[in-house]
Amino acid sequence: MSDVTDFRGLGLRDELLAVLTDLGYEAPTPIQQESIPQMLTGSDLLGQAATGTGKTAAFALPLLNRLPQQDRGKLPTALVLVPTRELCIQVSSAIHRYGRAFDARTLPIYGGQPIGRQISTLKRGTDIVIGTPGRVLDHLNRRTLDLSNVATVVLDEADEMLDMGFAEDLDSILEQLPPQRQTVLFSATMPDRIRRIADRHLSDPITIEIGGKQQLDADRPKITQRSYLVPRAHKVAALGRLIDAESPEAALIFCRTRDEVDQLAEALNGRGYRAASLHGGMDQRQRSRIMAQLRNRNAELLVATDVAARGLDISHLSHVINFDVPSSPESYTHRIGRVGRGGKEGVALTLAEPREQRQLKFIQRITKQKIENSRVPSSADLRARWLDLTEEAVRDSAASPSEDSVYKAVLDNLSVDLDSDQIALAAIQIAHDALSPEIKGEDIPDLSEQWDEPRREGKGKQRHDRGKSRKDQSANSKRNRKGKDPRKVQRLFVSAGRNTGLRPQDLVGAIANETGLSGAEIGAIRISDRHATVEVPSQDAQRVIAALNKTRLKGNRVKVRVDRKPDYAHKGSRKRS
Repeated sequence: MSDVTDFRGLGLRDELLAVLTDLGYEAPTPIQQESIPQMLTGSDLLGQAATGTGKTAAFALPLLNRLPQQDRGKLPTALVLVPTRELCIQVSSAIHRYGRAFDARTLPIYGGQPIGRQISTLKRGTDIVIGTPGRVLDHLNRRTLDLSNVATVVLDEADEMLDMGFAEDLDSILEQLPPQRQTVLFSATMPDRIRRIADRHLSDPITIEIGGKQQLDADRPKITQRSYLVPRAHKVAALGRLIDAESPEAALIFCRTRDEVDQLAEALNGRGYRAASLHGGMDQRQRSRIMAQLRNRNAELLVATDVAARGLDISHLSHVINFDVPSSPESYTHRIGRVGRGGKEGVALTLAEPREQRQLKFIQRITKQKIENSRVPSSADLRARWLDLTEEAVRDSAASPSEDSVYKAVLDNLSVDLDSDQIALAAIQIAHDALSPEIKGEDIPDLSEQWDEPRREGKGKQRHDRGKSRKDQSANSKRNRKGKDPRKVQRLFVSAGRNTGLRPQDLVGAIANETGLSGAEIGAIRISDRHATVEVPSQDAQRVIAALNKTRLKGNRVKVRVDRKPDYAHKGSRKRS
């Protein structure tokens, strides 16, 4: 690792150094120390670092450093690709702030914003374009974005872009860039698919990994991680207990699907919390209004899906809460990376159902991070905590007593009929009632000592099944393996096929992202030239239909309904393996 301890040793221009000083930047982070000198040489770069470690400045400063002082022309010299509109705005604002000494012309382009305004700005000229893959590709298809002069392209949060299904869009964009260019890829995680895209589009890249063995403990995000074992029926009540006990300044609560987001936000508001919801079904105006509520502290809780929350940067966010166990270690890493940024401390809490214990242990093993198994606070725990807070508040007030004569007059009047202990106890009770929320005495089972319960349940289940027929046991075994009863499957018709480039993994990804169904719950998929069918659990069929009819497959609107044909007989059909 580089031993450079200040920005002056990185080779940046004096104008940039002056801006960094004005902004209060004192020393580069490890990813900045390693990346900036390499980017300034023009080398391709493959960088890995956790969210919140300064990746934006790591690529923004070299991009600005290479801008000519005069005669820049109208065409952009740099392109930054990001997964979400929120991150697009955030990165654009940061580059504009760093580049004010150069009058750097930056343009964020993303969906949900009028494209005409973006086209007008592109015609006037810009230096650095920051965009989401979908909108960038839209401009390229319209021939309103000319990338022929781009010298550097940056893929920021590349793993998230792949998670969101942008792999083909990225390939299409990168193929339209000049072959003699610098390509820089940053990612919080480095799965094999990131390595593959790097092999295709990067030329002899320098690899920088900030994490694991190469990162000092002092540079790691300071995140306290705890998990709670809670039955499904009691999760909302348990979440309320945790919010009361933790008193977060602001918390981001993750759910799997849009429906779960809306339902949980409504349930929390019904319990007296200030909660807002955020998911992919909202337009840009709704999203902006919700983010303003959170940043202005008019809401304390934001309930969101993974896709909607990617790229969010909320300065006073103190807690991340997983209402369900994330589907993968990468998803868990991205979620908790919303807190503990910039050296601040954060808390990550996960509510796990008994059936999710194995997944949580897998995440803990892969991420090599300790997730402490904890007990949901009881009503007595909450009362004790609020009494402690009341005592602390009284001590603070006593340390700097009011000199207002009105309070002294009240005390004198009370002292005529009451002794000092009576007055003090009554005042403490009033203060406690004003400070503490209503504590709901709901009975939440304590499963904190049962982290190995699934194994014991499995043994008991085998003993219980001994009295059943072999036929029944075989049926149960098949249901357990598949995650569903094969006799209760509904086949759906989808008005898109091979002619639109539809693949089985596209259907699986869309259904999983929009409804939360796992791949194991999705049955046979058959694709013909013009349409396709997919089997889903019968109880989820209408939810899948509604979700897919609101989204796009391979960029196209589709119509989904229950398949009317008793048998599928399309020539050349394909079944998902």
